Amino acid sequence: QVQLVESGGGLVQAGGSLRLSCRASGRTFSTYSTGWFRQTPGAEREFVAAITRGGDYTYYADSVKGRFIISRDNAKNTVYLQMNSLKPEETAVYYCAARNSPYSSRRYSEYDNWGQGTQVTVSS
Repeated sequence: QVQLVESGGGLVQAGGSLRLSCRASGRTFSTYSTGWFRQTPGAEREFVAAITRGGDYTYYADSVKGRFIISRDNAKNTVYLQMNSLKPEETAVYYCAARNSPYSSRRYSEYDNWGQGTQVTVSS
């Protein structure tokens, strides 16, 4: 198990950028593939992006492709989500998730380690 702590959320105007960070505890973070999800009240958790444990493969939701970039630094036990050209409808709580697998996933049910979430608010 790893403990995950997100940071970097906040208020930004439409078209602006934010960089989220997710720091993991433990010395085995490099064995965990990770993902970012987001959720608004009353809605299901939505896949945003994922990266394999070695960082060699990345995956994105169609809605964010070309604007968001997921990356990781295993030496720092940290995963990042660079979000550009943000839209008001992307206002949500953003969660970092990890699974002890070489394969990442778009399904939130396949992750068993979650952070507490960080609020991102995009104003119009």
